[in-house]
This record gives sequence, structure tokens and C-alpha cells, in this order.
Amino acid sequence: MADHTEMDQLLSQHHRIIFFDGACNLCQRSVQFILTHDKKGIFSFASLQSSIAEKTLMPYGISTVEMNTFILLENNKIYTRSTAALQVIKKLGGLWPLLYVFIIVPPFIRDTVYNWIARNRYRWFGKQESCWMHREQWKSRFLS
Repeated sequence: MADHTEMDQLLSQHHRIIFFDGACNLCQRSVQFILTHDKKGIFSFASLQSSIAEKTLMPYGISTVEMNTFILLENNKIYTRSTAALQVIKKLGGLWPLLYVFIIVPPFIRDTVYNWIARNRYRWFGKQESCWMHREQWKSRFLS
């Protein structure tokens, strides 16, 4: 486990960290999608099951026990659920940033849809017992 100084150093090196449910097939596919379309390599990743997630998110009052959300930590600011997804998509290559227009939809509406998908993700997409093994060229992008 990293101490406070190590955690500060980690966060200073990784300005945009995506925390995801490492056992969720939908979440893993989403990470693979982001890795493929993040041509500049600006995002780092950690599963919500990791000690890095627990130690990093605790000061923000976020528990990693309930793993039904997608979290973006960007320059010491936390984004969750649909807002996190839209913040990420805004920074991807290609035409994907055009989807950021959905930020105008009030969060309570966006997050209602997000929460419905999150509640059903294991039933619809399945669940792994452990995180999937990522490609060698992406290894440095994972913090745990």
C-alpha cells in the first residue's frame, strides 16, 4: 500500500485516472474502447477493486465497496457516472467528442439512464472473477 507521499507522487504523474469495475465485462470493454481511441495516452486506469482506488478515492468520500459507477479523477476533481463518461469522451480522438453535446441534458436524467444500465450490467454483459489481462503496450497505463 502506498503512503501519503507515494500517493501524491502517483497523482502528480497521472492527471486523469479512470476507476472502473474490473470484474464487469461492460466496464472492461469500455476501458478497451477508451484505450483504443485515446491516441494521446492521457488517461490512466485503476480498477475499483484495487488498493490504489481505495486510497485515492477515500479523501473524496467515495467508497469502492459499491462498484456501480465509473469515476474520473481529473486534476484533483472527481466526476462520476454519466458526467465522467462525457468528460472522457470529450477528450477522445475522432468524432467521439461530438457526443459531449449530451452534457446539456440534466444530470438527474442522464444518471437515471446510467444507473439503470449499471444495475443490469452483470446480467446483460456478464462478470469476470478477475480483471482481464490488457495488451502489453497498455500495461504502463494501469496503476494497479
